[in-house]
Parts: sequence; C-alpha cells; structure tokens
Amino acid sequence: MITLSEPQVQRSTPQDSRLRVVLLLDVQDGAQERFLDAYEQLRHQVASVPGHVSDQLCQSIENPAQWLITSEWESAQPFLTWVDSEAHREMVRPLHGCVRDTRSLRFSIMRETSEAGTFDSGSAPRTPRAGSPDGIVRHALTFTVRPGSESKVAEILSGYTSPEARVDGTTRLARTSLYMQGNRVVRAVEVVGDLVSALRHVAQQPQVRAVEEAINPYLEEARDLADPLSARDFFMRAALPAVHHAASGRAEPARVYRHALRYPVRPGCGEELAGLLHRQDQEATADPAGVLVRSTIFLREDVLVRQVDLTVPAKSAPQVALGVRGRQCDAMLGRLTELGSDAGGPGDDTARLLLAAWELSLVTDRSAD
Repeated sequence: MITLSEPQVQRSTPQDSRLRVVLLLDVQDGAQERFLDAYEQLRHQVASVPGHVSDQLCQSIENPAQWLITSEWESAQPFLTWVDSEAHREMVRPLHGCVRDTRSLRFSIMRETSEAGTFDSGSAPRTPRAGSPDGIVRHALTFTVRPGSESKVAEILSGYTSPEARVDGTTRLARTSLYMQGNRVVRAVEVVGDLVSALRHVAQQPQVRAVEEAINPYLEEARDLADPLSARDFFMRAALPAVHHAASGRAEPARVYRHALRYPVRPGCGEELAGLLHRQDQEATADPAGVLVRSTIFLREDVLVRQVDLTVPAKSAPQVALGVRGRQCDAMLGRLTELGSDAGGPGDDTARLLLAAWELSLVTDRSAD
C-alpha cells in the first residue's frame, strides 16, 4: 500500500486488530503505464515491510482514471511506523508524477466472512491512541527557517487573519497554536471532523496563502505550495503526528495556560521518551486536585513536542509542566535526552531550568469558539 500525501495522524485503530488501508488515486491523463510500472516495482518493496499482509490494485469500471489500492496489515502499529518513515517517502516518490490527487482511509478489521467462516475481532472500537473523547483530531506541522530570520517570520505568522472555521457540515477548525523555538516553527491544529478536509480548506484561503508565500523566502528547505508535488513533499516532511493524548475529563477550568516544549531527544529514543511522558501525564490528569488539564505528544522520528494545558502557569508547577516527576523518572529523562552533565537532580529548580531551555515561544493561539 502506498500513501502519497495524507497527514499521518489517525491513531484510531485498535492496536491488536488487523488493519485495512484504502488509498483512492486519480491518475493523470497519459500516465497510466508509468503508474502501473511504478506500482509493480513498489509492491515488491512494500511486501518486505514488517507487518504487511497483502495488497490489491483496482481500477474503476466507470472512470479509468480512478484507481484503488487496498492493503492489509497485521495491526495498526507496523503500518503507522512505516508510513511515517523516510523509507516510505522515498519508496512512493516514483508515483508523484503520475497522480493528481489521493485520499487515504484506515479501518480496523472487526468482522470478516470467508469460506472458512466468519471472523469476529471480539472487540468494540476503543478510544483513539492519540485522539480523545472530545472528538477532536490533533496534528502538528514543523519546519525550520533560516537563522537570523526568526523575528521577521514570527511577525508574519502572528499577523494573519484567521480563516473561516466551518469547513462543511461535519468538519470545523477548533484551535490553532503556533510556536517557535530558535529557527524551528511548530503549528499545532485541532479539528472537529475530518483533518484532511480541514487542512485543504485552510490551504485554499487567500489570507493563509498570502502568509505562506510571505515566509517562503525564509525557509531552509524550499517549497512551492502551488505545485502539487512540492506541496506533497513539504507536508510529508513537516508532518508531526500526535501519538499520545491524555485529558483529565473534568469540567473545563475558567482559565487554561497553554505551553509547548521540544525535548532534545537522544538518537533513537523518541518513542521511549514519548511513552514515559505519556504515562506521567496519565497519572497527572487522573489526580482530582492536579493542575494538568490535558497533554498531547507529537512525534516524528526523534522530533518530540509536547503541548500541555494547565490551570496555572508552567513556572508555578514546573515538574508537571515538564512531564517528569520523581527520582526514577528524572534518571530516565537524563538517559533519553541530551541533558548535559550539570543537569542536577530532581526538583523544581532543575525543572524550571529545563523549562526555560526547552519551552517554545507561543506566537499565536487562536480558537474558533
């Protein structure tokens, strides 16, 4: 199965159930043979990916330009690990010049009928791994700008007019939070409904297009959002999927303080650190007297950003804001991040120092409500 451009965010399938992935493609006129040649090469490469079971290529009997690729995976996690990887991006590159548009859908296989009988997974749909009962889909994008241009980029990004929140009858923008840390930009979005529809809606708004054009000269990696291939490559490079979400479930406080931190992850330790932070956040949000309202952890390879909503400013609860409490967790943080030899032991003073070093500056935070 090949995915070209959809944001890799939907951690909504039960992790122990088989996964069915459906990719809808619109092949360009005159490109059918190139498309078939590229697919023939890719299907053998995909077959060697751990967790892959099978795939099918189908052509519409009503519109020959419309194609469908379906694939089956042992579970969601092998697919999500692969589709977020650089190897996947390189593997699908030959298809870029053949395809106008794509849409990717993922489903957990719950029941199946065959000659051998009826298969029933025996499990009802569960809470999304990176979603939440509030029905909000969370995703982030990250990219870097040229050193020295940070203040200009921040000025441009903070001055745009918000797009229309309503996308269609089922989808709307809920909130957008934009941060910078040095020359790195992080944009976290919250959507009610379909994320892909929302991102396409935003990209088409004149005020958003004007802002994106204005920051193009300052980007470290060039992009052309008017060119489908360049835009697809950018969104695949910039995608920062949400992998964990924790929420208190209590009534929304009258005031919430939003913060985001980027952790200096040691090479290869991103997933382990994300798991550690998530376990700590689950404990903190379960505390009836706790100050953590919710947290979302975004991760791609070793780029890890954690966004938190607190009932107090971060400096008033530095260990909760940092996401690590206790001597054992402090030691694990030292093992998984590039702390340095003078990081010190656990405690509020050390946590405040780390907050100051790791916190992103909030450029703008806009809610549709």
